[in-house]
Amino acid sequence: MSSSEPDAEGAQGGGASPAARVLSRALDKVIKHSSWRRHAALVAAAKSALDLLSAAPAPGPDEPSDPAPASAVPGLPAPTADAALAALLLALDPGSPKVAEPALECAAGLLSLRLLRGDVDAADPSAPSPPSPVSRLFAAVLSCVSLGGGGDDALELAVLRVLVAFARCPAVSVSGECLGQVVKACYNVYLGSASGGNQLCAKLAIAQVLAIVFARVEADAMDVRVRTVSAADMMDLSDRSLNDSSVVQAAQAFINEVMEGSDVPEEAPPVDATPIDGEVGGEDGGMSKIREDGLALFKNICKLSMKFGTPDSPDDPMLLRGKVLSLELVRMVVDNAGPFWKTNEKYLEAVKQYLCLSLLKNSALSAMSVFQLLCSIFMSLILRFRSGLKEEIGMFFPMLILRVLENVLQPSFLQKMTVLNFLEKICKEPQVIIDIFVNFDCDVDAPNIFERIVNGLLKTALGVPAGSTTTLTVAQDQTFRIESVKCLATIMKSMSAWMDQQLRIGEFSPSSTENLRSMDNLNIHNGEEGSGADYELQFDTSNSDITDSSSLEQRRAYKMELQKGIALFNKKPSKGIDFLIRSKKIGQSPEDVASFLRNTAGLNATIIGDYLGERDDFPLKVMHAYVDTLNFEGMDFGQAIRFLLQGFRLPGEAQKIDRIMEKFAQCYCKCNPNSFSSADTAYVLAYSVILLNTDAHNPMVKNKMSKEDFMRNNRGIDDGKDLPEDYLSALYDQIVNNEIKMSADSSVAQTKQSNSVSRLLGLDNIINFVNWRPSEDKAVGANDLLIKHIQEKFKAKRGKLESTFYVVADASILRFMMESCWAPMMAAFSVLLDQCDDKAATSQCLKGLRFSVHITSVMCMQTQRDAFLTSIAKFTSLHSAADMKQKNVDAMKAIISIAIEDGNYLQEAWEHVLTCLSRFEHLHLLGEGVPTDASFLTVPLIESEDKTQKSTSVISSKKTNALQNPAVMAAVRGGTYDSTVAKTSVSALVTPEQINNFLSNINLLDQIGIVELNHIFAHSQRLNSDAIVAFVKALCKVSMTELQSPMDPRIFCLTKIVEIAHYNMNRIRLVWSRIWKVLSDFFVSVGLLENLSVSIFVMDSLRQLSMKFLEREELANYNFQNEFLRPFVVVMQRSNAPEVRELIVRCVSQMVLSRVHNIKSGWKGVFMVFTSAASDDTRSIVLLAFETMEKIIRDYFHHITETETTTFTDCVTCLIAFTSSQFNSDANLNAIAFLRFCAVKLAEEGFVYQDRGAEQPRNSDMLGGNATVQRDGYVSLWEPLLGGLAKLTTDPRLTIKKGAVGVLFDILKDHGHLFSQMIWADMLERIVYPLFNSEMSAPSDQISTSNLPDLETQTLAMKCLVGLFVNFFDVIRPELARIASIVTNFVRSPYKHCATTGVSAVMHLTEGVSNKLSEEEWKEILVCFKESVKHTFVIFSKIVRMMQDIEIPDRFDSYSETEQYLDHEIYNNDEEEANMETASYAIVKLKNHMALLLVVIQSITKLYEEHRKYLCAEHMSILLEMLSAIASHSSEVSSESSLQMKFHTACSLLEVSEPAIVHFENESYQSYLKLLQALRHDYPSLSEEMDIESQVFNTCKKILQTYLKCAGQEPCDESSHRNLSLNCSMPLSATKKEELAARTSLVLQVMKLLGGLKGNSLARILPSFFPLLVDLIRCEHSSGEVQYALYNIFQSAVGPMIRV
Repeated sequence: MSSSEPDAEGAQGGGASPAARVLSRALDKVIKHSSWRRHAALVAAAKSALDLLSAAPAPGPDEPSDPAPASAVPGLPAPTADAALAALLLALDPGSPKVAEPALECAAGLLSLRLLRGDVDAADPSAPSPPSPVSRLFAAVLSCVSLGGGGDDALELAVLRVLVAFARCPAVSVSGECLGQVVKACYNVYLGSASGGNQLCAKLAIAQVLAIVFARVEADAMDVRVRTVSAADMMDLSDRSLNDSSVVQAAQAFINEVMEGSDVPEEAPPVDATPIDGEVGGEDGGMSKIREDGLALFKNICKLSMKFGTPDSPDDPMLLRGKVLSLELVRMVVDNAGPFWKTNEKYLEAVKQYLCLSLLKNSALSAMSVFQLLCSIFMSLILRFRSGLKEEIGMFFPMLILRVLENVLQPSFLQKMTVLNFLEKICKEPQVIIDIFVNFDCDVDAPNIFERIVNGLLKTALGVPAGSTTTLTVAQDQTFRIESVKCLATIMKSMSAWMDQQLRIGEFSPSSTENLRSMDNLNIHNGEEGSGADYELQFDTSNSDITDSSSLEQRRAYKMELQKGIALFNKKPSKGIDFLIRSKKIGQSPEDVASFLRNTAGLNATIIGDYLGERDDFPLKVMHAYVDTLNFEGMDFGQAIRFLLQGFRLPGEAQKIDRIMEKFAQCYCKCNPNSFSSADTAYVLAYSVILLNTDAHNPMVKNKMSKEDFMRNNRGIDDGKDLPEDYLSALYDQIVNNEIKMSADSSVAQTKQSNSVSRLLGLDNIINFVNWRPSEDKAVGANDLLIKHIQEKFKAKRGKLESTFYVVADASILRFMMESCWAPMMAAFSVLLDQCDDKAATSQCLKGLRFSVHITSVMCMQTQRDAFLTSIAKFTSLHSAADMKQKNVDAMKAIISIAIEDGNYLQEAWEHVLTCLSRFEHLHLLGEGVPTDASFLTVPLIESEDKTQKSTSVISSKKTNALQNPAVMAAVRGGTYDSTVAKTSVSALVTPEQINNFLSNINLLDQIGIVELNHIFAHSQRLNSDAIVAFVKALCKVSMTELQSPMDPRIFCLTKIVEIAHYNMNRIRLVWSRIWKVLSDFFVSVGLLENLSVSIFVMDSLRQLSMKFLEREELANYNFQNEFLRPFVVVMQRSNAPEVRELIVRCVSQMVLSRVHNIKSGWKGVFMVFTSAASDDTRSIVLLAFETMEKIIRDYFHHITETETTTFTDCVTCLIAFTSSQFNSDANLNAIAFLRFCAVKLAEEGFVYQDRGAEQPRNSDMLGGNATVQRDGYVSLWEPLLGGLAKLTTDPRLTIKKGAVGVLFDILKDHGHLFSQMIWADMLERIVYPLFNSEMSAPSDQISTSNLPDLETQTLAMKCLVGLFVNFFDVIRPELARIASIVTNFVRSPYKHCATTGVSAVMHLTEGVSNKLSEEEWKEILVCFKESVKHTFVIFSKIVRMMQDIEIPDRFDSYSETEQYLDHEIYNNDEEEANMETASYAIVKLKNHMALLLVVIQSITKLYEEHRKYLCAEHMSILLEMLSAIASHSSEVSSESSLQMKFHTACSLLEVSEPAIVHFENESYQSYLKLLQALRHDYPSLSEEMDIESQVFNTCKKILQTYLKCAGQEPCDESSHRNLSLNCSMPLSATKKEELAARTSLVLQVMKLLGGLKGNSLARILPSFFPLLVDLIRCEHSSGEVQYALYNIFQSAVGPMIRV
């Protein structure tokens, strides 16, 4: 019954105050239960107290409630309170439980209601003042337990209630020793009570008291909220008497009753026991009394846990129960430790000094409950105090945890399960895992805890090796394996969670650098055990350090390299030392190496001894340096040898021992100079001691060395003297009784790493002592010597500088963690997943692999990521569906999860994911019975076979369909993961049972819906830019594998590619261009596959994408549409299938006609497709493409020109390509016509062709009324058009060539007004002039018909060029010289037509612009004309050379139709025939030559007659030079008499007319004379200046001489005429007469000219002409007109002169 409940039998007239009422009720009960005889004094005191309580005045409403502040009971006067409490003290008699219980209830009630106050002080007989009433009451309550000794159960509970109330009441200060007495009293009740319920209540009471105390420690105040402890937290599973449910419920009700109202805020009265020193003042400041009491209590609990049994009763169960309780209390305190614990040095020091020592001592016990508590406490230390206990954790982790974990063959099941549970909880804390790796695995001076945890879990997960002896059952081993994999999976999960947390912080934290720095420095994680928080990180910056991954990487690399050197040393010491020196891990001096050998953990002691005993120079120096560092001063000889051999084991070779002992002796004598007379003595004695140690302690030695033998062996070694017998005797006893053990002589088998750790921590003896045995074996408690040794170790370490505890927030540290653990993780997960079908085990393995993929993906660890992901992919068993199980389906789910959640980081690993998705979809279709893609996409042979199979009767059952489906049978046979095609061996028969198993296994895949698969592709738009590119690459690669399957091509990934492209088409251009680059290459590759159905399908898919893409408008000057259409172009150019090419043309045509308004850069691709189609060998493709081109140019031309210039260039190129079509000649010419149409369109749209920055063309006035506006002065769309036409002018087909030339010059003629002067010049240079290069460079003597088509085209072009020049003279006037050169070059042509056309062109040129030409320009034209004319004279020289060796026969068969030789065909029958052919050709050439010159003469005459007003004297002179040259050339021709004779004979034989040589000569001279006479008549002054008269007379003289020569009269001088006698001359031949007749007209003209001369002129020239006139008189004439003319001259001109 609660002490606060009302009592019907309350005190008589009870006081009005609450305390009075409580006391009155209690005293009434005391009196009621008291014996009048035995308790007379008690009854009297109780009644007296009741009277005082009744008389106590009740406080009024205005009076204070506490009239006597000095009273121990608020509200009562001090005498009344003292009397009441004195009665209660008398009632607290443990011998009368009935009397004591009401008193205890009263005390509990007063304390609960805060009706007692004062300090509880320990009893001190020497104190001057008596103890306070509260102190006496406290002592009386304690006496009820100590004296009761486990008496009444109710009394024990009442005492426990009062003790908790004392601890709970904030008005009563229980401190110091008294607080320890409270705990001790409850402790004794727990140990001594006969009631299990009371024991549990006592345990809860102690726990509650500790909770109250340490809650006050955190708040540093008395009045705090305290939670009620839970019985479940304090249950000891090993004690069955305390695990009964009724007992637990009763105990929980008891503690709840005691703590009733503890969570409700209370108004505390003034408390006397306030904190004495206030708050924490720092390092030098003291603590309050509250906190000092808490610290003392914690130390006492730790001391209680370190109580061990005596040697007589080492396994005292009572002592074990007390130890377990104390450890439970320690665990509770540590579990509930708040921030103050982790920031106060005294508390931290207590944890290190007392708690860690307790862990060390108790670690030797074999009780499982103790071990479990140790693990639990150690876990709390790691979770909360790891930053301050770095070295301690490094000690305990290998000793408590790793030793058990690494014991695979013969572990204790419960012990190892405890360790696995411990690791699982630790591994759930991400920050703890990270801190362990950073501070131990990355620290050179610390053990690799994380690595050993992972490796130990791996060994456990792999199970007991086959053939090994173990104490485990199969079930226990399987349990270990599952739990270990669970721990590994938890590690990966924690690492993954930590990484995600850090990356989110980095992504979403404020941009301020200061904020980032402050967050990193604090590194605060809210929460207690659930978050693994370490509050010390906030404040203790001296013992923790925020570091980055780069420094950790260096430390980790240093450690790994050092360990590599150590391992190498343990194999080959010299190589190991060399490696460490080269890597600068140790110095090069012997002293540095010696220090390394002494102080480095992990070195094999035997190897060290072997190395130190080497005789080589450097190892010998190292050995000397090693021994020199040892200080043997003050040591006896035996101790010195033991000290020497602590660091290494002596080698077995005698010479090596000799060298070491020699150096030892020298150093020992140096440190102890008075020990021996010389070092030789020490050397011999040392060797003798080593032999004695081996002899005495080697079990193989049967006959042991006696003391006498030892002394006899050492006689006379001290310079011939004996050492003292006592000395040798003591040394002998020391060695025999205490073996000299080398450090490598441990009896416990240890791994290299555990040895290194124990040596590093100085725990060799502890490790050897704490040797876990099966649970039935009992370990001996640690003795005082060992405890002292351990304490000395802790003190030594505390005296040194504390190790720095590092904290990282950089997620890249996970890269190093994964590098150290990924291989064990992979092995553990893969092996167990392969060997085990247990759902829990496989689930953990897949989780571990799943998190491993996540970490390695984010950390960009490609090799590790691919390894983990490939492992999961293989376990899907999709490549071998017949063996599929539930775990394989779960693996597939993991693949899908990876794809959805980690898609941004998979990169190349997407290929494995997509391969699984592809195979899954394939199996899904097979399970549904849907026809495979192969039925639509196979090659024709297979298609025919499929049709044959389909012609059979259709059976509805899925099984029958499966038996008929080759794909199903191939899937049943299965394959390997890496095989792209399932096994198709015909020999591997498939039975119906296998089909059934296969179909049932496929049904497992129904757990995964096809919607989940599509979810991956639909959400691809959420991937980042790099991820989507990698995703597309992998998808294309898998799709290509599907499509290239020879027996089972599939289009699953191909359809997904189209979907992906559609989903991601709205990405930014830069990303989309990267995606499309991949897709473009893929579409090209697939479009060129041999499988026609696949190629057609992919091209149609590409068409759909293109239609969708072209819905988006493209800005100017971008090129992406062109890139998008590139696959069409490449496939069109490379595909060998006409069906594919035709489909491409149709697709492009459809795209153009439907999306023409959005096409910009895509025109290039369109035209390239049509260009390829133009040269196709399929008629339908060509016609379809040309039809589309016609539509584009007619209706959508403005869309072409609104883009960049290259678009129109491609259009022109396309049209030019159509001119080469082999199927339709009309299309060829229509293409050229469309080029002209393009020019018209350009002109209509106002495209002016001029240079950048140029002004309006000079001929802009020629536009007239046509309001043409310049759209873009920099767009040169005309250039590709004209250049394309120029290219066509070189086409070998004459029609195309002529058509191109015509269209080219028509365009120039019609639209030349749109071109600027510079553009004209550039265009003429690059387009027009090259048309004449072949003609201009061809040698004039090339006599062949192969150039005739080119000449014809060039002739046409030349005429058009002259016309252009005439029409646009103002613009292209600077090109006159070049054009004149081209035109006059035609005069040089060996072909008559070309030459005469050239002459005509010259005339056209001069006629058109004669009035605009300047004198210089006239001169340029006439000079070019003159040079060309002179060049034609070479033709006659060639004719002469040609006929020089030709012999014309006298008789020859008649030839007719000489014109057939115009084509100068050569016959090779015989020599004569060849000669006649050559003569015939020469005759024709001569005729053509003379005809051309006659045309030139006419042109010159016409030039003078029509343009003489524009000509100056220089121009006249050029004309005269031309005529004079022609006349002279005609004379040269007529002078070749032998040639004329050959021509005469040949013509007679060939029956053709002879060349009119005389006529040619007459016309030449006649025209020349006419021009000279015209000049004399028209320009008298000019003629005098040019001396025309002399030219006329010289010409006349030459004409007369030629005539006389023809008449047979050689010209002679005057003297010869005087002496000339009359002789008879021979008559002229008919040929001569004909020639004279031909020359008569010219002679008559000369006679007429001479006859018309006036006297002076005739007199001046008569001396030179008179002999000629005389000769004319005597020669023969063909006509009398010559004689008549002579008569007139003599009569009219000469006669008058004679008369005079």
